[in-house]
Amino acid sequence: MKTSTLDLAKRSLRKQRAAQRDGLPESDRRAAGQAVADIGIGFAGAPAAAMVSAYVGMGSEVDPSALVERLGAEGFPTCLPVIQPLGQPLVFRAWAPGEPLVPRTWGILEPETSAPDVEPDVLLVPLLAFDARGNRLGYGGGYYDRTLARLRAIKPIIAIGLAFAAQRVDAVPCGPYDERLDWILTETGPHRPGTI
Repeated sequence: MKTSTLDLAKRSLRKQRAAQRDGLPESDRRAAGQAVADIGIGFAGAPAAAMVSAYVGMGSEVDPSALVERLGAEGFPTCLPVIQPLGQPLVFRAWAPGEPLVPRTWGILEPETSAPDVEPDVLLVPLLAFDARGNRLGYGGGYYDRTLARLRAIKPIIAIGLAFAAQRVDAVPCGPYDERLDWILTETGPHRPGTI
């Protein structure tokens, strides 16, 4: 199968931005995780008790754990994504800090299978790069793009990319199936696409 120009551009940018993010000092990464927690998600106008999907930070991703603790204290129920077979959207299971997690696909920690399936209203989304238009460079599986498309077809949702300010690029290569973010939250504050 021939690799498209778009795929090649994404692959190149992924490699470059992963190395750049991995090179951020650990102290800066910790500070960013606390900064996004201090900011919270009030800027996004999420309704009270909206179900928020988080993620378990891996490697050099912005760690959302302090933010998830804050959201729980503010009355937001939380959940985590569960990886499905390639080509399928994510599903979500209810989860709160302190509840058990099990390593599954690629070592990603997920709630136990006994946790109830839920549909989030707000998604906190990891990424490798973002641009001023709200385009996101993910890891290449298309899971969040398929998931956002599915959820947006059935109800209003808010997608917030969690990133380091240094992850901004001039333009993320994107195609017709790439879903944009509604907000990007970095250690410098919330940014709405088109106003960055």
